[in-house]
Amino acid sequence: MTDKAKEYSQLTKGTFLISSPEIESGIFYRSVILLCEHNLSGSLGLIINKDIDFELGENIIELEDLSNPNVELRAGGPVQMNQMLVLHDREEEQSNSIIKGVSLGGDLEFLQEGLLDPEGPKIRLLFGYSTWAAGQLEKEFLNGMWFVCKGSEKYVFETSVDSVWREILKEMGGRYASLSMIPEDLSLN
Repeated sequence: MTDKAKEYSQLTKGTFLISSPEIESGIFYRSVILLCEHNLSGSLGLIINKDIDFELGENIIELEDLSNPNVELRAGGPVQMNQMLVLHDREEEQSNSIIKGVSLGGDLEFLQEGLLDPEGPKIRLLFGYSTWAAGQLEKEFLNGMWFVCKGSEKYVFETSVDSVWREILKEMGGRYASLSMIPEDLSLN
């Protein structure tokens, strides 16, 4: 099995999609996406390393009222950026386990309690998501737009957003480690 075929077979729920240097601008530039669903109908993923670059309405969430220091906001993708999805580190009845230590969803009571608990769960509130039609993600992968590796709770909750892309590529080793050293601004080279 070739390396490309092996990686292609890893396009599954719980996989990280790491944008290649081919993606030079936009929300997918140096993005890392946690693939939350992948089947014959299409794919859904959440970008885990993009800070929110827009103002949240007052009624959505009052950051000053949060007691849980483990809550961070992210831009989850370009689709329906007014919709909030929740990644957290707890096994919860109303949640969908994506990878060990990372679940998607939860009921309103879980979220409210988690936001106000000073020792609460690690929570990422993601606004928007990314989707692909049937076969679209596979085509993008084969065209070199994405690299693939196994997802890890460490990169969702413990690594700073500014270094996730670079750190995953370094850990992947070989040619990926070399790509991690490309400066964002090539004019500084």
